[in-house]
Amino acid sequence: MTPPAGPSGFTPSYLRLGLDELRSRATRAVASLASCRVCPRNCHVNRIEDRWSACKTGRYAVVTSAFPHPGEEECLRGWNGSGTIFFGHCNLRCVFCQNYDISQGIRPPSEGVPPHVLAGFMISLQGRGCHNINFVTPEHVVPQLLEALPLAVEQGLRLPLVYNTSAYDSLESLALLDGIVDIYMPDLKLFSPGLSKRYLKAEDYPEVAKAALREMHGQVGFLDIDADGLARRGVLIRHLVMPGLPEETRSILAWIVQELGPETFVNVMGQYRPGGKVGGQDWPELNRPLELSEYRAALRVAEEMGLSRLDTRNAP
Repeated sequence: MTPPAGPSGFTPSYLRLGLDELRSRATRAVASLASCRVCPRNCHVNRIEDRWSACKTGRYAVVTSAFPHPGEEECLRGWNGSGTIFFGHCNLRCVFCQNYDISQGIRPPSEGVPPHVLAGFMISLQGRGCHNINFVTPEHVVPQLLEALPLAVEQGLRLPLVYNTSAYDSLESLALLDGIVDIYMPDLKLFSPGLSKRYLKAEDYPEVAKAALREMHGQVGFLDIDADGLARRGVLIRHLVMPGLPEETRSILAWIVQELGPETFVNVMGQYRPGGKVGGQDWPELNRPLELSEYRAALRVAEEMGLSRLDTRNAP
């Protein structure tokens, strides 16, 4: 039996799996919280007992906001907005984080939301006409997403799912999401282990992110955009161009072309502004906006590399 289609006749991946498989994935994912290995930090704390470590999140996900976002990529926001659900805390410690107040500024313990409430956010956003459900910073709460999803499907959820991530994801979590997530939107930040250690507090970030992107691309392939201009399935990579780090951009774009292909959809982002902790004395090199000349140089590199699907509307 063909599952019922969502808006515009599109059938999200998770509807093809069926409720029994969704519940099975959720059970396996929640069990992993007992000795947490949900993300690459592998803290092995018992989050089922509401303990926490690097991600500062216990049994339930912390939701800081849920609303139709008009500022995402055009193929996500459409004309009614992308249904973003922002999760509190993070498994990275980016010193320049633009969402520092919710990623690192919240003091634990924080009150999380049980699965029926998270499912309710999804249904509410669908009711408001959003084109997708966009999970923002979900790396540390994959079990909680999977636990809520069957409840939302039972209530009529029919929108594609966007996994909006820093790319610091575990392969185990991504395997649980295979056949569930329609659109992966990783932010490929840095390529150097040394700079990743300095700016993200995760020296292994480049290797983890590259492995994650290979897995994401293997699951959903290149980004598919329908006749209405809406993304339906595939990978959309974001890369924030950093001031004074042109070689990082060059290395990242070259890797994308070589490993994934020049047809990969890449948003070359130029809206870097000093944020998070960079106003202090420890990171003076990042304490300035990106210059327009730096952004234009990044676009030239992307074109030289042969990337054929670029979003370049985020100039400084």
